[in-house]
Amino acid sequence: MSLLVKICGLSTRETLDVALRAGADMVGFVFFPPSPRHIGLEAARDLGRRAHGRAAKVALTVDADDATLGNIVETLRPDILQLHGRETVARLRDIKAKFALPVMKAIPVETAADLAPLPGYAAAADRILFDARAPQQATRPGGLGTVFDWHLLEKLDLRLAFMVSGGLNAGNVAEALRVTHAGGVDISSGVESSPGIKDPEMIRAFIRAARASEHEASLAISGGR
Repeated sequence: MSLLVKICGLSTRETLDVALRAGADMVGFVFFPPSPRHIGLEAARDLGRRAHGRAAKVALTVDADDATLGNIVETLRPDILQLHGRETVARLRDIKAKFALPVMKAIPVETAADLAPLPGYAAAADRILFDARAPQQATRPGGLGTVFDWHLLEKLDLRLAFMVSGGLNAGNVAEALRVTHAGGVDISSGVESSPGIKDPEMIRAFIRAARASEHEASLAISGGR
């Protein structure tokens, strides 16, 4: 399976188009007011239409209630819901049943103990996203540019597809993939010139670096043929 590259926190037509033209597989839209990447429903509708059929649309929410999720689903028509809060396994199942959409659950990681809830979430989610655990005083759970110890995932026995996030950039994505063997990478702050402001060239550079790493891994598996 080819590597999935997700550019998250997009909020303008220009940067969305850059991500799509550069070959992003997933484009993420943040619906969480404390985030500098938060997007309103009307803007999301416009960007969702531009992305339709070109990349998977991901709606990122944090402990959102059904009414909020319903508005997002109706407006953006996402392909997958990314749950980045403290949602329980039961809540995941409930959301999947109500909205009939795949769910990606973000798991905050700092130590090996943070992986303890993984079996339960893996049984309910369609995809797992491992992200760096935010500091206690943080106002949001992700998009902080923090790297976690990728070696915690080195011997992970997980049959479910998973992605890695947290402090990624064009310079370290190859190492993150080498250590974790993740099927996808998710970036937000690592392609920004300032919080919430995406940089077109940084988007292009990250996708190039991720694809180059994927190509090198394929060559290694095939013996360089």
